[in-house]
Amino acid sequence: MKKTILAASLALMTCTSAQADTLLGLYIGGQAWANQASGSFGEGSKDQAVFNFDDEYQGSYFIAFEHPIPLIPNAKIASTSLDTVGGTQLSANFEFNGQVYSANTTLDTTLDTSYIDYTLYYELFDNDLLTFDFGLTAREIDTYIKVEDSVTTLNSDLTASGYIPMLYLSTIVGLPFTGFNFFAEGNFVSYDDNTVYDVQAGISYELLDNLAVDLDLTVGYRTVKLELNDLDDFYSDMTFDGLFVGAIVHF
Repeated sequence: MKKTILAASLALMTCTSAQADTLLGLYIGGQAWANQASGSFGEGSKDQAVFNFDDEYQGSYFIAFEHPIPLIPNAKIASTSLDTVGGTQLSANFEFNGQVYSANTTLDTTLDTSYIDYTLYYELFDNDLLTFDFGLTAREIDTYIKVEDSVTTLNSDLTASGYIPMLYLSTIVGLPFTGFNFFAEGNFVSYDDNTVYDVQAGISYELLDNLAVDLDLTVGYRTVKLELNDLDDFYSDMTFDGLFVGAIVHF
């Protein structure tokens, strides 16, 4: 990642000096993510069923816009899908969206979750050796869940959506003269029995690096936690994690 450095003061927000692009920067990236899902969901914090979910390949992508104006934040939009299916044999009665399923019933489930992150962030450091960003994210989440008795085909479903405010942090540490970088990035929040985070870390390699375009290849590990307490009548305690590969283009 090649950038020209401009010293800037963020005195109205922090006592730390920042650096930013002297030219406009556009970043477009995506990743293919092989994840494993685990956990439970239901209509209450104490009325949840644990399901065995299938491993899935998920996709995500982002676009970010950076500029040299110190007091105006940079912007990033990222989209992620978390779709899976699973099943369980109930050990106790389970109620979902008004339908009661008896103990020992075998249930199948379909879980389709997606979210869009709208992030505004500042760069404290931005050079070939160290990049550090911080900001705030509004996560718009949409979830569709269906459960079905595998014998009687009795089923119920629920659609839930809402916004979750989160803290955003990102860092890149460069290895001089190698083309390799270590990176870590995360959104996270915890409040009122809600704990949500989306963190990833890995290594990138600069495949292209010139005045016109930069191309980085990435590989790493990503974990998403969705412990939701009454998101539009939906309760969950689920984790998605696994390896990913991706690419980032910088114009």
